[in-house]
Amino acid sequence: MVSVAALPASAHDGDRHRTPKVEISAVQADSPGRDTRSNRSLNAEWVEITNTGRHAVDLDGWTLKGEDGHRYRFNDVRLAGRSTIRIHTGEGRDTRTDLYQDRRDYIWDNHSDTATLRDDRGRIVDTESWNDRHHHRH
Repeated sequence: MVSVAALPASAHDGDRHRTPKVEISAVQADSPGRDTRSNRSLNAEWVEITNTGRHAVDLDGWTLKGEDGHRYRFNDVRLAGRSTIRIHTGEGRDTRTDLYQDRRDYIWDNHSDTATLRDDRGRIVDTESWNDRHHHRH
């Protein structure tokens, strides 16, 4: 586990080329109740992404991917500063706070999986892994 706190604070806080402060903040890989594949159950499986910085980040072209290769591509999405967006597995109408992958089956493994968030250049921004025992960040 690498501690970022040990690095000196950047003097170029306004530099646009710094990696945005966007992270996978929460994952609900296991929908509550029985896995019925209903749209309601599919949408109870989600990943949350939070912009911890003050400035909006354009997520257009970013991707969220799981270990088995399923990939969600953000299209024309701006994430305001200090805000969170939830990416649901099932179908729905995209809003500022909720996006829908429009899938008809579960994509996140309840027991063990890794969600990887990449920017529009393919660079890893954040990953979140979980297994039956605990979540851990990379």
